[in-house]
Parts: sequence; C-alpha cells; structure tokens
Amino acid sequence: MHIFRTRIKKEIVSEFLPPIKPSRKVIILCEGMPGYPSKKELIISLANKGYWVFVPRYRGTWESDGSFLKVSPHKDILDVIDQLSKGFLDLWSEKIHKIKNPAVYLIGSSFGGPAVLLASKHKSVKKVVALSPVIDWAKESKIEPLDWLGKFTKNAFGNGYRFSWKDWNKLKTGKFYNPVRHIGLIDPNKVFVIQAKDDEIVNPEATEVFAKKIGCKLLLLKTGGHLSFSSLTNSPLWTKVRNFISS
Repeated sequence: MHIFRTRIKKEIVSEFLPPIKPSRKVIILCEGMPGYPSKKELIISLANKGYWVFVPRYRGTWESDGSFLKVSPHKDILDVIDQLSKGFLDLWSEKIHKIKNPAVYLIGSSFGGPAVLLASKHKSVKKVVALSPVIDWAKESKIEPLDWLGKFTKNAFGNGYRFSWKDWNKLKTGKFYNPVRHIGLIDPNKVFVIQAKDDEIVNPEATEVFAKKIGCKLLLLKTGGHLSFSSLTNSPLWTKVRNFISS
C-alpha cells in the first residue's frame, strides 16, 4: 500500500494514510529519537482499523525543515492538528484532504511522550497514550545522559537531526518540553501511560509518581524494556490501547 506525504506550515513533512472507510478519527504517532521515523507496517495496520494515521517529522529532523528543538516539539504536533480541518495537500496526487471536526488520538513513545502529554491540552485531542515517556529531562538517564545522547545523535544520524547545542541544552534546564512542569494542566481523563518495570532508559518509578500525581490511567508491565511503537503490534497491548481511546 502506498503511504502519502504532506507538508504542514511549509516546514513539517508528515507521512499519512487515510482509513479504508470515511472517518474523522485520527491517530498521530509521535516518535522517539534518535531513530528512523518510517512506520509503514503500523501505519497500514491502524488505517485498516479505521483511523487516519499521521507520522510527522519534528522540525529540524529528517525531511522537515527548521532547527530541531528551537521550539518545543509538541508545538509541531499542534500545528499538524490545526491543519487537519483546514486542509492538507497530498504531495503525490496534489489532492487536498480535509477532516471535518477531527477526533484526534496521540500516541507517543519515549521522546515523543512529552509531545503527546503537552499537546493533550488541544481541544481536538480526545485521548493520548504515552509509551515509556520521558517525564522529567532534569533527571537524566544513567544509560543515555543528555550530553552522550546529543553527541551520539550528531555522529550516528548526521543531518537526520539538525540542532544547535544551545537548543539541545535547553532540555537540561527542566523548563523546556518537560511534562513534570505541566502536572496541573494535563487532563487525567485523556491520558494513558504505559511502561515496563525493567525499563533502563526511562525511570519507571518517576513515571509512576507522575501518573499518580495527575491521576491518569497507568499500566506498569513486569517486563518489556523501553517500549516503542513496535509494542503496539502486540495484540493484548493494542487491545488495551484501543479500549482506552474508544472509551
């Protein structure tokens, strides 16, 4: 099946695929990083389940223009959401699509966790699912501390991620793109957090404390490591996600 492409706000390139039958339900997948963003199998699977599916590249990453982390990545997701009802161009066919009154569901993993949590405040967002989300950048991962991760990303992914060290280091302040600073502003009824207790990248205890403070739905798996979108191919886990976003 052919995956379509569009460009939002002239800068954000996003893969997308319409559902088989007419629908206003939209899933936006917010990627972790670093990693290659193509998710063809998952896109097709979700489209076959009746969703419009979008996989945007954050500004300054991969095919998108701009500088990574110059603005909070959740604002890229807000720009995508705002464009859905205004109309977006399929760059292959030059056909304009519009989704009237979209019901938006955000699913983010790891680095994409803050994006879905912070963007959850948008009125069109009905539910968000965060897989192994980064909760507080000020509490750095022992395995992937920010200095190491930034250097690795530049060396291993080159221009796939284009950022200045000034912008990268904003993550260290704990004031930028950081869910823990928005606890009182997040609607707990919209949020489902999933993490494994043996996750060595993102501290599961910090995630549990965060989820309890905002009062959202939380699933702590005994095993599974650092969860990514590949976890959604696991039928029992997808069933839990599906039941949550359809509730």
